[in-house]
Amino acid sequence: MAPHAPQFGSENLAFVEAMYEQYLDDPKSVSSDWQSLFMEWEDGTSSASQPSFRAPSLFRSGGGQSRAAEPSPLEMQARQDRVDQLIRAYRVRGHMVAELDPLGIERRDHPELRLSHYGLTEKDLDQVFSARTMPGKPAQTLRDILDHLRSTYCRSIGVQFMHIDDLRTKEWLQKRVERDHNRTTLDRSEQIRILTKLTDAEIFEDFLQKKFLGAKRFSLEGGETLIPLLDSLVEAAAGHGVEEIVLGMAHRGRLNVLANIMNKAPAQIFREFRDADPELHIGRGDVKYHIGHSSDLTTSEGHQVHISLCFNPSHLEFVNPVVLGRVRAKADRMADKQFHKGMGVLIHGDSAFAGEGVVQETLNMSGLPGYETGGTIHIIVNNQIGFTTPPESARTSPYASDVAKLLQIPVFHVNGEDPEAVTQVLKIATEFRTIFKKDVVIDMYCYRKYGHNEGDDPAFTQPVMYRAIRKRSTVRDSYMENIIKLGALTREECDEIAVRRRQHLEEELLRAQAPGYKFEHASSGRGLWTGMRGGLDADTPRVETAMSQATVSDLLKRQTQLPDSFNPHPKIKRLLKNRGEMADGTRMFDWGGAEVTAFATMLASGYRIRISGQDSGRGTFSHRHSVLHDYESGEAYTPLCHIDPEQADFEVWDSPLSENGPLGFEWGYSLDCPDGLIIWEAQFGDFANVAQVIIDQFIVSSEDKWQRLSGLVLLLPHGFEGQGPEHSSARLERYLAMAAEDNIQVVNLTTPANYYHCLRRQVLRPYRKPLIVMSPKSLLRHPKAVSSLDELANGTFQRIIPDDLTTKKNQVERVLLCSGKVYYELLAEREKREIDTIAIVRVEQLYPLSDDDLTQVLRDYSDNTDMVWVQEEPSNMGAWPYWRWRFGDKLLDRWSFRGLTRLPSASPATGSGAAHKLIQSKLVTRAFDR
Repeated sequence: MAPHAPQFGSENLAFVEAMYEQYLDDPKSVSSDWQSLFMEWEDGTSSASQPSFRAPSLFRSGGGQSRAAEPSPLEMQARQDRVDQLIRAYRVRGHMVAELDPLGIERRDHPELRLSHYGLTEKDLDQVFSARTMPGKPAQTLRDILDHLRSTYCRSIGVQFMHIDDLRTKEWLQKRVERDHNRTTLDRSEQIRILTKLTDAEIFEDFLQKKFLGAKRFSLEGGETLIPLLDSLVEAAAGHGVEEIVLGMAHRGRLNVLANIMNKAPAQIFREFRDADPELHIGRGDVKYHIGHSSDLTTSEGHQVHISLCFNPSHLEFVNPVVLGRVRAKADRMADKQFHKGMGVLIHGDSAFAGEGVVQETLNMSGLPGYETGGTIHIIVNNQIGFTTPPESARTSPYASDVAKLLQIPVFHVNGEDPEAVTQVLKIATEFRTIFKKDVVIDMYCYRKYGHNEGDDPAFTQPVMYRAIRKRSTVRDSYMENIIKLGALTREECDEIAVRRRQHLEEELLRAQAPGYKFEHASSGRGLWTGMRGGLDADTPRVETAMSQATVSDLLKRQTQLPDSFNPHPKIKRLLKNRGEMADGTRMFDWGGAEVTAFATMLASGYRIRISGQDSGRGTFSHRHSVLHDYESGEAYTPLCHIDPEQADFEVWDSPLSENGPLGFEWGYSLDCPDGLIIWEAQFGDFANVAQVIIDQFIVSSEDKWQRLSGLVLLLPHGFEGQGPEHSSARLERYLAMAAEDNIQVVNLTTPANYYHCLRRQVLRPYRKPLIVMSPKSLLRHPKAVSSLDELANGTFQRIIPDDLTTKKNQVERVLLCSGKVYYELLAEREKREIDTIAIVRVEQLYPLSDDDLTQVLRDYSDNTDMVWVQEEPSNMGAWPYWRWRFGDKLLDRWSFRGLTRLPSASPATGSGAAHKLIQSKLVTRAFDR
């Protein structure tokens, strides 16, 4: 009896084949089981493993043919197995020998793609094998199999997708790229469109080079195919239902994209090159290759697409999370839960994609529920160099794109001098994104015609590369010759396209040079931003933040009511009981109670709220508990999502353990959600400096540089409590050092009520500026840091809180000005000493703060009153450097003014808890010493 359907893999084929050879020589030399199996093989009746394709010639005939000349079934199975391995190798490794580099400087080989690696030779090329995993005939010669694989994976397109674990995704990609040899067939109109866009790109750069010789423009020359790529992307995305595209890119090629994709008037760009309006840009604005733009485009099939190019600083790649945040905000606004209508497109440089950590942060965020956007199209304009740094010095990995393999997504490498291959890749990429709602990467190999800028000589460091570049014709010329040969256009027709394009630019230049040309400024007051304003704080009327006490009470009470089936944690039961008492007016509000009440009032009024940060759902210090977890099942319940059927959306997301990406995302979100409360919360305020680029280049300067407003709120836990150098200071001094022209709001609050009104004010008034909150830690549970229901319901935001001493102000000898937690320590010391001649004034809003606001609070103190700024921070940190710079040693030109601080220090705080208490005690004591 034969063995039961054995399956023989490549690891034991040699043994089985040896047994079979032994059987052929003498059937009785093997056991009866093997005899039965081999006999069934020869009869074709066995269900065991055997050749995948059996031709009659594989077996011995009765015509006396030599047995040694005939391949055995096991030999054929072994060969088929090797061919299958070879097929898989092309899918895995084919990209490594693809013709990607337009310069042709390096052509790689890979041993796994050689016939010899599998024991095959050219004699096997005409042998027929199973091709069941490939399109076409189920059985093909090895020659045809290799032709198909090389054509698909080794020409102008290389595909990396075999690292993907999901079988459905991998099979879809395999079938999609192999069904047409990974090529696209374009009709005449599509070819003309590609040529036209290449002509636009090339002539625009040539025009700028000749008309503005020596000016920096960070040209696209060598990578002009980006323009038809983006044009095709808009067409393809619109065909899949996309209505909004948000585009992020660095400076290289940006002017070309603005002119030839975004439809920005070339006259405006030329005017910027002429720099003929200096009076319009004193102390403001940005260089022309950082400017953003938005347009409404109509595709060839009549689809309408709104496309926005984000403003961008020189800090490469940091715009990435900003783009994602904008796309997510648009999706949320349109209630586009499946992310059909909006799409992000990010254009990267090869060195930056591999080198900047924010790329990894952005990729990691792409699949997280709080940050997903339905997939981003990543386009790497691969110049094969970064400034003067070659790839071997810029990255460890073979490809610039390899960091993207942390995601389960495909990477398409493509030769940028094959525009039709680029079009094919773009089509597949948009299809993939539409179906799978995931990111996709296009790595377009090209080159950089000049150095990092047009005045740089790259031959100093890359002489071989730039000799090759100087010899090359342009991609437009190469493509033109190809379509002329195919008969799509005549040379005269191609030349006519160029003539028309150049004439258009000449006309635009004349318009830019006209004396009456009106410079077009970016505007932030259109669309969603209608009615919102920036500018000076003093020009904005104060807003009423009070609300009826009954409404405030009711909205908080609703937060204490859980479904009957929900089992809260025992400590949550106590928290909810306490908040119920706050709602009744029988308990004072703590910080968490005031915050949740502020949120509820805004949600009930129709204002969306989004909070993100590490541990934001619970709160780093266990004070918020906006998301509750059933103590038995773990199921989550968010009370703020259940206050009213007509309420606005409330979202709170625990972010990944990073700052740059999440903060950039929330700033981007705020750009498309002017009527919501968008909050990013640091775990500790100290950690915000990890996102310093987002703070410096976007948050505090965007209005000045780009006329872009944002109402983003940063909650930065701050306070010296003996937790060490990295858990004490949110670096208040940095925000005040960057504060100018009323660009931001900086507060360090002392009461829950003032926090409540501060949050409400941020949304209720039409003034949109980032709000930097030095949020508390120990004050979250401080017995005196409490407020009454009446203070929430009927109060207002207080920029400065005066002292409530009963002593007449003209009898006060000293006024201690302070903000934040130190107030309560000063208050405790004054009560202990029973002093009534030293007042404590709390400056709640440190910026903007007008002289009038200070004067109103301090005016009744006598001229000889000792005015002292008191802070926990060292003298070179905190608010004192700002106060000292602003007022010197004479406050408001009236009172003597000095600071009481810790000694100057390179580090914010000591690591010794005991040392902290000693220093803090001495500081507070000195404040009251005579």
